[in-house]
Amino acid sequence: MTEAHSSRSHSPAPVLIYGLLACILLVSAPHALHLPVWVSMLVVLVLGWRAWLTYRGAALPPYWLLLTLTLISIGSLWISFHTLFGREVGVTLLTVLTALKMLELRATRDATIVIYLVCFIILTQFFYSQSIALALLMLATLVLILSTWLHLQTAPLSLRARLRIAVLLLAQAIPLTLILFVLFPRVQGPLWGLPQDAYASSGLGNTMSPGSISKLSLSEAVAFRVSFTGPAPLHEQMYWRGPVLWDFDGRTWTTGKALQAKRAQLDQLSNATNYTVTLEPHNKNWLFTLEMPTQLSIPAALSSDFQVLQQQPVTARLRYDAHSQLSYRANVEEETQQLRRALALPARLNPRTQQLAAEWRAKLGSDDAVLRAALNYFTRENFQYTLEPPPLGVHTVDDFLFETRQGFCEHYASSFVFLMRAAGIPARVVTGYQGAEYNDLGNYYIVRQSDAHAWAEIWLTERGWIRIDPTAAISPARVQSGLAAALPDSLALPFLARTQSPWLLKLRFNLDALTNQWNQWVLGYNPERQFAFLTRLGMEAITWQKMALSMTAISASLIGLLALLLIRRASSRPTDAAQRLYHKFCRQLEKQGIVRNPHEGPQDFAARVVQILPHLAATIMDITADYVALRYELSAQANTLQGLRRKVNAFRI
Repeated sequence: MTEAHSSRSHSPAPVLIYGLLACILLVSAPHALHLPVWVSMLVVLVLGWRAWLTYRGAALPPYWLLLTLTLISIGSLWISFHTLFGREVGVTLLTVLTALKMLELRATRDATIVIYLVCFIILTQFFYSQSIALALLMLATLVLILSTWLHLQTAPLSLRARLRIAVLLLAQAIPLTLILFVLFPRVQGPLWGLPQDAYASSGLGNTMSPGSISKLSLSEAVAFRVSFTGPAPLHEQMYWRGPVLWDFDGRTWTTGKALQAKRAQLDQLSNATNYTVTLEPHNKNWLFTLEMPTQLSIPAALSSDFQVLQQQPVTARLRYDAHSQLSYRANVEEETQQLRRALALPARLNPRTQQLAAEWRAKLGSDDAVLRAALNYFTRENFQYTLEPPPLGVHTVDDFLFETRQGFCEHYASSFVFLMRAAGIPARVVTGYQGAEYNDLGNYYIVRQSDAHAWAEIWLTERGWIRIDPTAAISPARVQSGLAAALPDSLALPFLARTQSPWLLKLRFNLDALTNQWNQWVLGYNPERQFAFLTRLGMEAITWQKMALSMTAISASLIGLLALLLIRRASSRPTDAAQRLYHKFCRQLEKQGIVRNPHEGPQDFAARVVQILPHLAATIMDITADYVALRYELSAQANTLQGLRRKVNAFRI
């Protein structure tokens, strides 16, 4: 080890410190979206403090101060999360401790530890998102990490040279990565357990209150994508059924406790459609299908109220085929306890609504007449469909029906079901999504969180449960054309949800089509897709043993081929200007039969040549000395290289 390298291992150069700081900042930046604000501020302050100490050449803080900061940080985490276990607190603790490690970085060993920690933080990013954008950002960050690592392992190089080498190293790893991706045996589920908070909950919940669905309508996040095998249904027929809400406390509807009931029954089925759903993870048990589902390609249960439920929450992207009948008759022979449940109302709430429903019942008599009266009431009394309704008081339904008359779909569904129950008609709220956006670039439909919707179901004798969407009575455009076309205050929606710019829409669809392919073939490369792909490549009777052997054989062959190419390149072509000039010098000697042996170093070879050509001893030793200085002593000054070139070109035997 040279003296310069030894000193660098004990006292990291400022350029190395700045590189490590940049690495930590880049890998920590995406975490700022979901970690506490004080954590991001602390990381920035610590990194800025270390940058200032490096710039000033000042001493690092004492160990007692670092220990105090560490204990304070851990205590703050406990206060924020009330635990030291789980995804959120684990990622936060790792990020904070990595930043604090920079305040005690004094040697190469410390820098190596920081690089390993930063690489681990890269992995934690994919707990939250696996998007293309994040993958590209982490790839760029990995290039910077490798260039910083090269500063530790090699002679001083310029930043441009280190970045070029880092990119080259990653490029060389691509073939082996592809082989491992295609052939590594896939397993169902994760390779290790994760705490419950590792799965983010998104989308619809099992409750509904004023404002809950209108908040979802501000989100452009994708709920699921759908591909139809035949003609797609009309927009107004796309009711994607989700949670069914039975119990009402005056403000909030909930699914309530499920009762023991007989299996769901469907008859008079017609208007069938087949489709494939790619559902984004939402950490709930329900799946979304068109009303009403009759077949599903994965294990799931159809509840008595026609919810499609899995035993386990959907914590990873899920793909399934479904068959639905758009025309049906549902549970004509409903159980008495279910009908009683569908008539329950909270006591002493919304008296004006109950009085109105009682008047309709007394005056009109039949259920159909009461139903028509309720829908006519919504169309006649100047109700408005809006994302920003005024707040409601204790009697939420009374306030909405008789005072504000402004609301979103949850307001209309809730008040309609209350009216029906007050009039003696069994009713319940159904939540899900309505409509979809067609992407002609990928020939599939996109259902976003902004398509979240609530509607009603009422039970009529001889007809069973039928869907009634009171929102359609107020705003038919919502059901026929989508949310943006229905809202007078559509400016509250995200920009891309309301823009009609052709090139922006095309850009949006292009990005989503690319994301869909990424989801299907990269993130969704599960055992079934792997077997199907390998079968198309000609592999038969696929087992994990065969895949492992194939992967090992192909990887070994690839590594061996690359090694041979590198050895051949290293032996056939000099790697720098000094080496090329020295090889030219050796070739001139070869013409006289003086061949350099593979084991001979430059000085040993020169000593042997001088014995053969003593009259050229001074010139030979001079050329050798210049080459050794340039090649091994890192003194690559321009004048020395030019001198070597001049001497080699003038060398004659």
